[in-house]
Amino acid sequence: MTVHFHEEDIPADLFAPGAAIAVDTETMGLLTPRDRLCVVQLSDGGSDEHLVRFAPDSDYDAPNLKALLADPARLKLYHFGRFDIAAIDFYLGVVAAPVYCTKIASRLIRTYTDRHGLKELVRELLGQDISKQQQSSDWGAPELSDAQKDYAASDVRFLHRLKEELDRRLKREGRMELAQSCFDFLPTRAALDLAGWPETDIFAHA
Repeated sequence: MTVHFHEEDIPADLFAPGAAIAVDTETMGLLTPRDRLCVVQLSDGGSDEHLVRFAPDSDYDAPNLKALLADPARLKLYHFGRFDIAAIDFYLGVVAAPVYCTKIASRLIRTYTDRHGLKELVRELLGQDISKQQQSSDWGAPELSDAQKDYAASDVRFLHRLKEELDRRLKREGRMELAQSCFDFLPTRAALDLAGWPETDIFAHA
C-alpha cells in the first residue's frame, strides 16, 4: 500500500470514471464553522490512498477534487458521513453525494452491540486492527508525521470491503431499502447541522 500526498488539489483523472470513492476528512476540531478542514482522504478500494492537505490560508479552490466529490455518478463511502459531508460542503462548497455510510449500516445491522466505531468494525468484520492513536492530533501542523499520514489513510483503506460485508448482512435481514433511505437523507442531515439544528430532533413531538 502506498500513501500519496497532495497539496490543495488532486491531479485530474486520478481515479477511473464511475468508481466508488472512500472519503474521510481531518479537521482542527469538531465544530465545522470554527475548525477548518485540513485533510481530505480518498481511496478507490485499490492498493493506494490519497491525502489532500489544505494550508491555513487556503481558498479551497481544488477544482479536480470538487469535481470528483460532486460527481452524481460516483458513490462516496464514509464512516460517519454526517460530519464529513458537512465539512466538505462548508469548506469546498460541494455536496459529496450520493452516499454510503458504514456507521449507519452498522447501526442498522449490528444491533447486538453499541460499538460502531471504525476500529471495532474493521476488527470484527475484516479481522484486522487499526490504530487510533493519531485521531486527536494537530492536523494543521506545518508537517504531518508518517504516523498521521498512515492513520489518515487507514480511515479510507477498508471502507470498500466493509461495504461488501455490511451489504450482505443488510440484504440477509431485509434492511437494505431502509439503509438506502438513510443514506439518501444524510446530506440533508448534514445541511441541518450546518444550518443550526445539530442536536434538535425536528421530527420529535416535543
